[in-house]
Order: sequence, then C-alpha cells, then structure tokens
Amino acid sequence: MSELKKTVSLVLGSGGARGLAHIGVIRELLARGYDIRAISGSSMGAVVGGIHAAGGLDAYEQWVTGLAQSDVFRLLDWTFSGGGLIRGTLLMTRLRDLIGDCDIETLPLDFTAVAVDIERGREVWFTDGPLFEAMRASMAVPSIFTPHAYRGRMLVDGGLLNPVPVAPTQRTLTDLTVVVDLNGESVEPPPLQKLPAEVSPGLLARLRGYLPGGNGDAKPVETGLAMSDVLMRSLETMQAAITRQHLAVFWPDVVISVPKNTCQFHEFHLAASLIDYGRQLAAAALDAAEKERARHDGHTPLRTDQAQQ
Repeated sequence: MSELKKTVSLVLGSGGARGLAHIGVIRELLARGYDIRAISGSSMGAVVGGIHAAGGLDAYEQWVTGLAQSDVFRLLDWTFSGGGLIRGTLLMTRLRDLIGDCDIETLPLDFTAVAVDIERGREVWFTDGPLFEAMRASMAVPSIFTPHAYRGRMLVDGGLLNPVPVAPTQRTLTDLTVVVDLNGESVEPPPLQKLPAEVSPGLLARLRGYLPGGNGDAKPVETGLAMSDVLMRSLETMQAAITRQHLAVFWPDVVISVPKNTCQFHEFHLAASLIDYGRQLAAAALDAAEKERARHDGHTPLRTDQAQQ
C-alpha cells in the first residue's frame, strides 16, 4: 500500500436512499489512507458529499442510523402545490442544525453540487455560495420535491441530466477518480432482501391519507405498480442509460456499482445496512484496483468496474 497513489476525486451518484451507501464508501476510502481532494455529486451524492466536505459525516451518520421509518416520514413537509409533494424545508433545517451552515468556497476540499435548470434544460454546477442552497437544489427529485428557486433559476435534481458528474472533478489534479454509481444492474436476490412483513409501502401509498379523496386506488390493477414506483423506475432507467454514456466517455479509475434494487427510493430507515453494504462494495472494488495496480507497477491506466455478483 505504501507505493499506491493516494489522492482521490470522488464522484457520488444520485439514487435516493441508496445514496447512504456513499457513507460506507467514504469510510472505506479513509480507512485505507486515501486522501479525498475533490467531491462532485448529484442529488443524494451532493447531500452526502457536502456533509462530508463540511466535516459533519459523523453527526449525520449517527442521526440517520437512528431513524425509524415513521421518523423519516415526519421529516417530510407535504404540499400539493409548487410542482412537488414535499417542500424539503424540515429536512434541510434538521441538517443545518446537525452540520452547521457554511459556504462551499470555505470547504477544505473542492466540492461541486450538480443541479438542473428545468426551464433552460441545462446543468448547473455550484462551486460557491451557501452549501445547503446547493444541496437542496441538487436533491429536488422531479414531482417528489418541489423545484428550488435559487439565483434566478428553477432548479431540480442533478441526476436528471448527470447522475454521475465526473467532469466537475477534472479541475482538481488527483491520482484516482472513483465513481459511485447508484443505478447499477439489479441482482437476485436483492442485496438487502427483507422479510415480507417488513416490506415498506410505496411513497404514494403512504400519502393516501393526505390526498383529497384518497381511497387506496393509487396502485393500478393493470400494472400492479404505484405511481411512485413507475416514476422512480422511469428515472432510474433514464439515469442508468446516461450513466453508461458518461462512464464510457470519462473512463474513471474505479467504479463502485450499487444495484438499483438494493432498496426503494425512500427507505432511509435502512441506513445502517446501506452504509455497511456501501463499505463492502467499496472494499471489493478497491481490493481489485490495488491488486491490478500492483500487477502493473502503477504504470498502466486502471479501470475497475465492481458490481455485486
């Protein structure tokens, strides 16, 4: 290990609750002595990456691993106007209380949060200004969170156009680029397979009590899928296709692939298992990368795509 290159640009992808696996990846990198010099992220990648850059990962992990499913839903401030179901104000306030607000340009490493200007159809990279404004913009999943109005733009989830934002990290010179893709190929059995009694309902199923005239008909007989499931699977399919294109263009050194059927979008109450699973995937990918690097004495470009078999 002493001869291995150690500085890392870390790219954290979008994918809802699966983004908690990012914590495990960061833990594994740091445990092996890697120096994370740059982070870019979309959606949950921007949230976890920003929290780590601000020095708040310990507090965040302790908090999120203590959440029950009912706690998660109490953090969501429902609304039926403004282009989404959830305002996100309660969640961001809680994160500010945990981490403390700061500006991106004051962080000890290069950080970029990626969002999408929904009116212009363009990516927006946030490299300065209030961290939590950038995080809130990047996590605004269409139809779930309301778009975030900031700097004269109407902003939504960065994963809509760039689920694995490698390009922003290229302004920082590091030895390795490590990508965490949260939309990897599904595996069987699902990585965090639960007993049937523990399977949680879809997001819109939980909303029936809030919706006017909610009568339990949110799950169409024709498909057996709730509208929330259709929306999330559609986004995941789109993001997986975009991810393949981006990885083919940028050719990062290490790709850690989290299967898209690891958990549902909203299952943040599985935090401890997701963090542990992310660390397992990172360990496997880094083991493979380090062996390959040793085999080539560090002279040959390295790429390792590691998915759970």
